[in-house]
Amino acid sequence: MLRLSLLRHSMTEGNQKKRYIGTTDEPLCQEGVALLQGRRYPKAEAVFVSPLCRCVQTAGILYPHSPRYVVEELAECDFGEFENKNYQELSENPRYQAWVDSGGVLPFPGGESREEFQRRSIQGFQKVMATCIDRRLHAAALVAHGGTIMNIMEAFAGQKRSFYQWHVENACGYLVEIDVDNWRVGREKICVRSTLPL
Repeated sequence: MLRLSLLRHSMTEGNQKKRYIGTTDEPLCQEGVALLQGRRYPKAEAVFVSPLCRCVQTAGILYPHSPRYVVEELAECDFGEFENKNYQELSENPRYQAWVDSGGVLPFPGGESREEFQRRSIQGFQKVMATCIDRRLHAAALVAHGGTIMNIMEAFAGQKRSFYQWHVENACGYLVEIDVDNWRVGREKICVRSTLPL
């Protein structure tokens, strides 16, 4: 059995301003660093992390002594022309209104489609699982982005919820258990044990 912590990175300035922060590689803000202090997260024999600075920093603060593996596919969605803007700045943009009216299923203009992002997130998670199985890990952590975690949970969680219902705040996430023997034979399922932090 593998116990895996799926954690969203801590807060950035863009998060504070409610911006769409995807490919923008900004660091944690002071409040984001402070948010991690004094919280309890499960121990990890290894940490899998998105290549973006906010995730690398979060992983370094929470798991300074655990081996770290960067997984490119765990990066956040490319929001295209909405990148680094918030809903107020986009309110007069007809493409943004069309995206909102679609329930968030239209591709981001100049960015990724929902399907592309989901496919990439799942590929990244499959890499994480392959490494955990190869190294016979019992406890690991994945530090990534809200959208990445939502994709993984929608695809693999035993509890069926829609993408947006798996949303987590900064520095929060899910502690899950995965039966490795079942995963090896194609019965790929995540069992949610608790929300994080503990």
